Amino acid sequence: MAARIIDGKQVAQEMRAELRQECARLKAAGIVPGLAVVLVGHDPASTSYVTAKEHACAETGLYSSDNRLPAQTTQEELMGLIRRLNADPQIHGILVQLPLPKHLNESEVLLAIDPAKDVDGFHPFNVGKMVIGEKAFLPCTPHGVVQLLARSGVPIAGAHVVVVGRSNIVGKPVANMLLQKKEHANATVTICHTRTKDIGYFTRQADIVIAAAGRPNTITADMVKDGVVVIDVGVNRVEDASKKAGFRLVGDVDFDGVKEKASLITPVPGGVGPMTITMLLFNTVQSAKMANGLE
Repeated sequence: MAARIIDGKQVAQEMRAELRQECARLKAAGIVPGLAVVLVGHDPASTSYVTAKEHACAETGLYSSDNRLPAQTTQEELMGLIRRLNADPQIHGILVQLPLPKHLNESEVLLAIDPAKDVDGFHPFNVGKMVIGEKAFLPCTPHGVVQLLARSGVPIAGAHVVVVGRSNIVGKPVANMLLQKKEHANATVTICHTRTKDIGYFTRQADIVIAAAGRPNTITADMVKDGVVVIDVGVNRVEDASKKAGFRLVGDVDFDGVKEKASLITPVPGGVGPMTITMLLFNTVQSAKMANGLE
């Protein structure tokens, strides 16, 4: 029996409807959650992503501050903007779109963001709080993965989760989130990576596989057991002459093969992707509530 598809677009729409209601309640109390997006340069992918975030803010009821800077912006100019946004009471979340031009120091910029406005969840202060299980802004893509599992009714407590990938953006944080002693967690977590000798040995034991390796066909049908739940975080371009763009997007999982054994699986695109911006909005709303003593 083929797997049931976890529709990330639908789950994201449900969460955004909840956020619209929350924003309406906050607006009635004179509070408008504000997100500042900082884009340096004109990278097409980053520009498209930033535009999508701004549209999402408008649809949900958040205030969006668009800060687009030329590629030749200096480190001090960028740091000055961050300081102004930190001090702006209208702004509850600051997102610096990465990657930055090579002459800029990304680590210094991210460290300069007020942790109380770090809605990306990448500041070491928030990462540390996440690891020890304290309340913190959670990184958006890993948090989106957890929400997809929880809202799809997947039992997480006691499950064996195998995470394939150890990046600071997805692999490490999602592993930490799922092993916490709290709701939507309490899993037994194994992390595999490029130096793991036999990834299939571990993934065949998994109740849940989270693929975040950044490589097509990392997970194939012979590497999973019947009934597994598969979350594919990968987004890879592969050549496809039948497409107008000359390529198509695929995940890290051999979708056609694995869906015949899995009980639940996310597609690419349309799985984890729509959740990332939604969790950014979620964090910004939470930040606005905390800033006004409501959380």
